[in-house]
Amino acid sequence: MSAKNIIFLVLLLFIPVSLAAHFLEWGELVVFITAGLAILPLAAWMGTATEEIAVVVGPSLGGLLNATFGNATELIIALVALNAGFVNVVKASITGSIIGNLLLVMGLSMLLGGLRHKEQTFQPIVARVNASAMNLAVIAMLLPTAMEITSQGIGEQTIQNFSVAVAIVLILVYSLTLLFSMKTHSYLYDVGMVETEEEEISHKKPNIWLWSGVLLVCTLLVALESEMLVDSLEVATSQLGLTALFTGVIIVPIVGNAAEHATAVTVAMKDKMDLSVSVAVGSSMQIALFVAPVLVIAGWVLGQPMDLNFQPFELVAVAVAVLIANSISSDGKSNWLEGTLLLAAYTVLGIAFYFHPVIEGIG
Repeated sequence: MSAKNIIFLVLLLFIPVSLAAHFLEWGELVVFITAGLAILPLAAWMGTATEEIAVVVGPSLGGLLNATFGNATELIIALVALNAGFVNVVKASITGSIIGNLLLVMGLSMLLGGLRHKEQTFQPIVARVNASAMNLAVIAMLLPTAMEITSQGIGEQTIQNFSVAVAIVLILVYSLTLLFSMKTHSYLYDVGMVETEEEEISHKKPNIWLWSGVLLVCTLLVALESEMLVDSLEVATSQLGLTALFTGVIIVPIVGNAAEHATAVTVAMKDKMDLSVSVAVGSSMQIALFVAPVLVIAGWVLGQPMDLNFQPFELVAVAVAVLIANSISSDGKSNWLEGTLLLAAYTVLGIAFYFHPVIEGIG
């Protein structure tokens, strides 16, 4: 058993601990920390279950399943927070997920992979396609904010209606990227992944009912832990001296994406940068083109003012992350120095978010 699996197995102990902390009222800070730690292994098990089911149902349906459940943990946390009225935290988590995947995850992958293998390669055309999709996401996030700034007296409802329309377009684009990657141009995404699949997929077909049950149980537990995490969010972050903005941009994405982060770094160290970049950039693309639009539509349904009108500072952070990630990945080669540059950019942005003034109202 790998060290990663042992760590996630040990972290399962935080599920009963977090429940005890909640029901025995050990304090909001204890509940927040233990619930966050409990979500980490659950996210890993959800990912494993999805991959095992994908083996049984075939590459096309399996790819769709992986694409849908790739950020399921973070989507659940965001939906719970949105329902509780923490709209600013949800928006910040979208920002944090994009910059975290592009800078932190890809940076760690390139650094650790580069230290072991000197120079690594991956498909540049895939990087360019993903870069174009991320540029579209930046434009989609920029326009509602630009509309509010340049129009006098524009109503919140107008911004939300515009955001819903943009969200529908983004979901359609995301569907087309799935068609591109899994059907019409799937051969571009197969390079560097065949060997990994042969290593990781057992010759014996997994039990689909067992893994479906695991996926269902983990999803329910993530929803429960997310409820406790969100309920304790305001008091806990205040006690830790953190703003809602910093919590949403840094803490929540790390909790929701830890399992995926570990996978990207692990495969990079095995010299499989195609898969590592696919996980890191693909996850960012999924957040921008699928998760964020779904949250906008969910906010519209739930009566919460969720839209794509982000703070200018958040937009700058996303634009910087997309710009530097695109420039570094465009040649299809990576080394430890490029990884260091990405990590440095993430560190600088993290410090900036830490010192950024508190947003008006946590919700």
